[in-house]
Amino acid sequence: MRFNSISGLFPVVTALIGNIAVAVIKFSAAFVSGSSAMFSEAVHSVADTLNQSLLLVGIRRSMKKPDAEFVYGYGYERFFWALISACGIFFIGAGVTMYNGISSLIEPNILEYNPFIFAVLGTSFFIESITFIIAWRELKRRYPDLSLSQRIQRGDPSTLAVFFEDGVALLGICIAFLAIGLSLLTGSHVYDAMGSIVIGILLGGAAMFLILKNRSFLMGRSIPDEVEEDIITMIEEDPAIERVLDFKSTVLNVGIFRIKCEIEFNGNALLREISESVPLKDAYEDVREDYEEFKKFCVDYADRIPRLVGKRIDDIEKRIKTKHPSVRYIDIELN
Repeated sequence: MRFNSISGLFPVVTALIGNIAVAVIKFSAAFVSGSSAMFSEAVHSVADTLNQSLLLVGIRRSMKKPDAEFVYGYGYERFFWALISACGIFFIGAGVTMYNGISSLIEPNILEYNPFIFAVLGTSFFIESITFIIAWRELKRRYPDLSLSQRIQRGDPSTLAVFFEDGVALLGICIAFLAIGLSLLTGSHVYDAMGSIVIGILLGGAAMFLILKNRSFLMGRSIPDEVEEDIITMIEEDPAIERVLDFKSTVLNVGIFRIKCEIEFNGNALLREISESVPLKDAYEDVREDYEEFKKFCVDYADRIPRLVGKRIDDIEKRIKTKHPSVRYIDIELN
């Protein structure tokens, strides 16, 4: 399997490598300058690194094959670890960042000018831009015909985590640049501390979005409406199907769906299909004078119906999977 073919893996790995490098240089700049905003940015990068490590755990575990204990696979592992990662962004990233900013307001840090600070911010912006663009391109590649809002709605939580984390990181670098610059120009520590608090608020907002998104998958989120409508239409277009009485679906993993539906067969259509292979009129002529032969004929006809129904269901499932490869598991029940 190609490295780039596993949804979310490439963006997460590149973001992890990038954030390790960024965290090191940000901490160096924070210790040199004493900047609260720079320290918040460094904590932000450490939190991102830990969170992306959790995302990798989830992606890896979600690839395990189904077994007797988990017959539909381990896809929810991805959503579970992505949820833990999002909680990490909220409590570690946003929490520590806002605490540091508030502490700086109460007990000001001595901020020293050093051109190294701005060199670090510029380097960090460049690295974060690369990983952000990779996540954006992954979303665009997976969903080429959708708008940005639809891509965010449908996207793999791991890719979205990188997309939002790095997007907030880019905003955070700009805020840190402005906050540090204003503090150096005015001599007031307030701008630097407020920059840290704003970065924390942005992280908290991104974390809440990711928490709610992963929560919806873990609770058994349905497949997209247009896919559901198309599948129902395909089933009801079959001449032997009267109607779909009930339809349920669940997203098991990124690009892996399960559907369950209850259908009502059209008895007349089934009878016509059976009659094409064994004309009723000819059969009637053969058995009308012999009751025992008539009973055998009835038994044979009764045996044909379940086989015909089973074959028709197999054909429907094959058509659905051909058009929608993401639908891996199909349970069709007769009313």
